[in-house]
Amino acid sequence: MKKVLVVVDMQKDFVDGALGTKEAVAIVENVVQKIREFDGEIFVTRDTHQENYLATQEGKNLPVVHCVENTAGWQLDKLVEAALKEKSYQMFDKPTFGSVKLMEALKNLSDTEGIEEICFIGLCTGICVISNALLAKATLPEVPIVVEENCCACVTPDSHKTALEAMKLCQIGVIS
Repeated sequence: MKKVLVVVDMQKDFVDGALGTKEAVAIVENVVQKIREFDGEIFVTRDTHQENYLATQEGKNLPVVHCVENTAGWQLDKLVEAALKEKSYQMFDKPTFGSVKLMEALKNLSDTEGIEEICFIGLCTGICVISNALLAKATLPEVPIVVEENCCACVTPDSHKTALEAMKLCQIGVIS
């Protein structure tokens, strides 16, 4: 049985770029520490948009160009990237909030080796973290899913708390 850490969208545009917040900057060291201390499988997601982002449904609802593939804002935060270089991990580029390919990899790992627990960390708690945690819960309903609240941030502290409460209602553990 393996423990799994999913690092969600710790990219420059979400930390201190186009959609960055002081709360996102504040969790970087916690995320780095969690990665360095983690002993298990690590999966990383990267929000990935194209030049036509503003013409997409998401772009029409959130008209801030961000995480365009191969731009500086699309890259992982430098400190997070450095911590990941010390580890083995799988990267999943995703065009939307949740990643079907990540779920396929988690299901495969569960079927072949078993998963003891999946821990989610990253950005943004109320969009991509919650989306992937709920997809994981639907894909692997008997695997414990947790979110480490001190390694996540959202658009505002209130939206972070709301997302954590919503995940608790869906039987996803929230740990400090």
